[in-house]
Amino acid sequence: MDETFVVIGGDAAGMSAASKAKRDEPDLDVVVFEKGRWVSYGACGLPYYIKGEIQTLDELVSVPPEEFREERDIDLRTGHEVIGIDPDARTVTARSDDGETIQPYDHLLIATGAAAVDPSIDGIDLDGVYTLGSMTDGKELREFVARSRESSPSDQPDRGPACQYLENCSGPVGVVGGGYIGIEMAEALVANDFEVHLFQRDDRVLNGFSRATSEAVAEHLEEQSVSVYLNAEVESIGGSDAVEAVLTADERVPVEMVLLGTGVRPRTDLAENAGIELGPTGAIATDEYRETNVPNVYAAGDCAEAEHVVTGEPAYVPLALTANRHGRAIGQTVAGTPSEAGGIAGTAAVKAFEVEAARTGVVDHDEARDAGFDPVSKTIDAKSRAGYYPEGGTVRVTLTADRESGRVLGGSLVSEYGEGAVHRSHALVGAVTEAITVDELSNYDLAYAPPFNTTWDPILTAAKVLGGKL
Repeated sequence: MDETFVVIGGDAAGMSAASKAKRDEPDLDVVVFEKGRWVSYGACGLPYYIKGEIQTLDELVSVPPEEFREERDIDLRTGHEVIGIDPDARTVTARSDDGETIQPYDHLLIATGAAAVDPSIDGIDLDGVYTLGSMTDGKELREFVARSRESSPSDQPDRGPACQYLENCSGPVGVVGGGYIGIEMAEALVANDFEVHLFQRDDRVLNGFSRATSEAVAEHLEEQSVSVYLNAEVESIGGSDAVEAVLTADERVPVEMVLLGTGVRPRTDLAENAGIELGPTGAIATDEYRETNVPNVYAAGDCAEAEHVVTGEPAYVPLALTANRHGRAIGQTVAGTPSEAGGIAGTAAVKAFEVEAARTGVVDHDEARDAGFDPVSKTIDAKSRAGYYPEGGTVRVTLTADRESGRVLGGSLVSEYGEGAVHRSHALVGAVTEAITVDELSNYDLAYAPPFNTTWDPILTAAKVLGGKL
């Protein structure tokens, strides 16, 4: 195959596509442009690097650049930022320290990812304001932790996991946003003995989960000495040159650092400038093969939207598995085997200290109604293991279904860490994706043994209870 496949972006979607295309069609020329120096890395691990559980950034790299170049025969060009796409000429223009390069392509993948959202509040340009959207951000935050510990009083006890490489810690700090990054970073900072204040503009954390899950997580955060401020929209960050305080409508909270965890937005400028259409979510629109409105130009990962398996409508859920899965499908397509990438269910999980939570499908009633359903939900608490087994805890399951059809629309789970909320959610992913009813779910033949669950798994119990309500 005397063709060239060009990929813009060297993380999950980009490198999955490049690797699969080259593996399936070795004669294909594969060129990857990455503006940074890191490729194929696990950004989801950054909070645990900052926490101190992971010691180096290199540990987050799945495949080093040399392996792509030398073993997979991929022309990987780090330090190259693509600044333009010409669909008519089928070229991209990339800029590096050596100047500009014009690269022709036969197939093109845009995998430009997402950027951290900078909220419209005063003071975000002050020293001491951080985001966590890249490896560089993670490095800077870990250095902040190091500086704070080195400057804190020597009589302060050494308690956090990262204290093995630094002496002491300090605080207070502010975290703006009660989503995944905000909660994971609250844990990382508390583990390093910072006094953490978490500000959430809405009336609960983890908005995409059920209210029962959100309340359980917020309660646990407070138990772990995180001060949680709900209905607390941050109006500004105070300070002259450096951060001094977080200001809401009701109070001024002194802090030494602020982490902005207010979500991400798709990077779409390159695509828009090339005449590539965006969808209703604001991310790049694609068909089932991840191809855009421009022939032979694909998009995947955190810059693109996908079809939701419940609503059938475009959705924007920027998560790692979606990026890898869709990138791999594009690689197969480009290599000559057209492959649908599949829809998304919005499945996600988060760890908050000693609690784990998961969700999938559609849980929010307004969202369900907008999609034409009449939603009904039920929340139950059930044992995670057999009652006579010496260990175990409680799993709280919220299950949502359509009143008329009984179709399972979504679910949200929370449990003590290690008691199975996340792994149990996998059964719900299947139920949501296959559009089964709660009665059918209640007859799932799930595994049972006393160390793992009760005879009636909490998922089955929730289905029976909701089925009775319907």
